[in-house]
Amino acid sequence: MNVSQPLFLVLVFAIVVAVSWIVARQLVPTPLDKRVQAIAQGADAAHAAGAHTPFTQWLAHWLAPLASPSLPQEAWDKTPLRIRFYNAGLRSVSAPIVYFGAKTLLTFVLPGLMLLALWLTGAQFRAPPLLAALLLLAGIGYYLPNAALAHMVSRRQRELFEAFPDALDLMRVCIEAGLGMDAAIERVGREMALESPALSEEFHLVSLELRAGASRSDALRNLALRVAIEDIDAMVAMLVQADRFGTSVSEALRVHAESLRTRRRLIAEEAAAKLPVKLLVPLIFCVFPALLTVLLGPAAISVYRMLIPRLAGH
Repeated sequence: MNVSQPLFLVLVFAIVVAVSWIVARQLVPTPLDKRVQAIAQGADAAHAAGAHTPFTQWLAHWLAPLASPSLPQEAWDKTPLRIRFYNAGLRSVSAPIVYFGAKTLLTFVLPGLMLLALWLTGAQFRAPPLLAALLLLAGIGYYLPNAALAHMVSRRQRELFEAFPDALDLMRVCIEAGLGMDAAIERVGREMALESPALSEEFHLVSLELRAGASRSDALRNLALRVAIEDIDAMVAMLVQADRFGTSVSEALRVHAESLRTRRRLIAEEAAAKLPVKLLVPLIFCVFPALLTVLLGPAAISVYRMLIPRLAGH
């Protein structure tokens, strides 16, 4: 057994234990940290408390030198990537630092880990395959944060899409009970906190914009920009038109909520209709061979035992 292999395993174990201990210490704040954070942020900032964890701040502090060459210097709020951060619910100042720093770090760390593993194990590779593998790992490390961001956007948009019909029904009830549009948005944002924290946060931001003096149409358009869902864009356009021309907002909300539920049901039916086609490949390559082996195996063995001696006798 090579002496470098136990040393490599011990080194990997020590690194994993150290990283796990640091992450656990950063992710689990002390009771004193919780009280200080609650006093500093206040009740109105409770929606965004998860975006400023000590681990995120610590990670941004260490990744800042790596992220500084890639960060946009001007008009960062108007870039498409910043809008993608809004779609994913990432509004922290440290989010772009962690994103660009992770891209730079993973681009060099993954090939470096491969070279370290090859050096410790003593494996030999030719130059062209080794270079291709290193370039492939560098590309994976560079685009891995993009895939993580796309996954976060997709998961958040799905949550918003599924919870929006209930929010529209609740808003319609509030308006029919006598509340104004601004008060209804604030009340729905509070009531939806348990069912959909993401939608509650978006409504809370709309309420804050309205309190700050922004017009209702601008606040709703900013909501559509942050969410980036086609059905919610249609709802915002409908509310803006109803507010401009003085039509019934409650009836428009009812119709739009029904259309969203219909669309959600159609999406579920489409996914159910695709299921047999998706199961066809596993059935053909995994289930059917085993089933045929179980059913035809004994018969094939019996035929072989009976037929081979007779053929050998001739």
